Amino acid sequence: MAVKDKGIATTDMQQFAADVVAKALAAGATDAEAVIAEGDEFSVLVRLGQVETLTESGSRAIGLRVFLADSQGQRVASTSSSDLSSDSIEQLVSGAIALAKITSVDPFAGLPERSAFGKLEGDLALSFDDVYTLSGEERIALARRAEEAALAADTRIQNSDGGSFDAGTGHKVLVNSRGFAGEYRRSHCSISAVPIAQDANGGMQRDYWYSSARTLKLLDSPEAIGKEAARRTLRRLGARRVPTQKASIVFSKEMARGIMGNIFEAANGDSIYRSASFFTGMLGERVAGENVTVIDDGTLVFEKDGIRYGGFGTSPYDSEGLKSRRTVVIEKGILKNYLLNTYTGRKLDMPSTANGSRGLAGNPGIGSGNFFLEAGTQTPREIIADVKNGLYVTETMGFGVNLVTGDYSQGASGIWIENGIFTHPVEEITIAGNLKEIYRNIVAIGNDLVFRSSAASPTIRVEGMTIAGS
Repeated sequence: MAVKDKGIATTDMQQFAADVVAKALAAGATDAEAVIAEGDEFSVLVRLGQVETLTESGSRAIGLRVFLADSQGQRVASTSSSDLSSDSIEQLVSGAIALAKITSVDPFAGLPERSAFGKLEGDLALSFDDVYTLSGEERIALARRAEEAALAADTRIQNSDGGSFDAGTGHKVLVNSRGFAGEYRRSHCSISAVPIAQDANGGMQRDYWYSSARTLKLLDSPEAIGKEAARRTLRRLGARRVPTQKASIVFSKEMARGIMGNIFEAANGDSIYRSASFFTGMLGERVAGENVTVIDDGTLVFEKDGIRYGGFGTSPYDSEGLKSRRTVVIEKGILKNYLLNTYTGRKLDMPSTANGSRGLAGNPGIGSGNFFLEAGTQTPREIIADVKNGLYVTETMGFGVNLVTGDYSQGASGIWIENGIFTHPVEEITIAGNLKEIYRNIVAIGNDLVFRSSAASPTIRVEGMTIAGS
């Protein structure tokens, strides 16, 4: 049964979007595109056993993008509203047309060509109903159990930044005037714990752990999450600085994800056409070691414990209606592709890679599918065992990355390695280098690739970086 809300029934969303597009064309637009997004979110934080924050919300809104074409190009403008009443839609359309008339002409603006549209067929397993089957009390209990497990793990843990449970569902519709119409649903849920430990000298440390999934069935137990959060927190007690030096750097898979994320930013079409990336003009050139292959794939569907589920970056199509695909960004160290939407593709005279991403308002940006570094063959333990002197990085801080030059400098903490063995925790240091060299100096890649978000990387070891310490 469709539930009426703000002038539209859930089952009629695609037709509603098509009607808004038709209204925009009737008002003078030469092309138009409508996006409707609705969703529900729940979030609870329990601290020291008590509910500290609890949020539950639902939303539905529409975005409209209109184009006015002339011989020089197109004028484009967008409007959005959470009010879907008839009067509001009339204002949405008239406002978009009025704005478009006063914008500058852009020869690269416009919807994709009709032949470019498409979508993945079949069930991508992006949405699971069980995410919203738990009562409020049961959701709170999951957060409480995660925190309790962390607090019970060791007497040095007497405080906490809390345990949390989050869940959400989403439904998105895209319709344009060139014949594309599509919609899909998504779900997600997560549990986390953030304990605080104190040593005999009064020194305090905190760390965290979490589990995220599309369905409750694939979440780790709250007890396992709490215990792992406690383990990660306790290993930081007694941290100290190390002398300034050059040494091997091993990035845990969680931290390596950030290093690989810089590749996404450097290969982003917006940065490329603005000449604001050290990858500009480097297609076909070596930018990393031969062991490095980086992929963006919006089509991934996994299976675990007999349950099929789509990746966090999986979708049937991008925000412009182009079929999701697999794009090899770097293959064995060679830069093969930039990541483009329609606009940046036109700027660079290249086809879109179906990486268009947008909210309700504004023009599409560049977004990733499932973005990852291909796994290697060594276990993390084997990688660490080969290190004579070095740092295992468990946290980075700050925003010290310059994508134009590749310069990289971030605060860090972790665990010191001597002769392949963890010796003591480290903090208050900075690790520095240049991304152009870092990617060439990845000498080992782990086999521990796990997707906890839309971006993932296995453990990596990098040579030639500087540690700035005492």
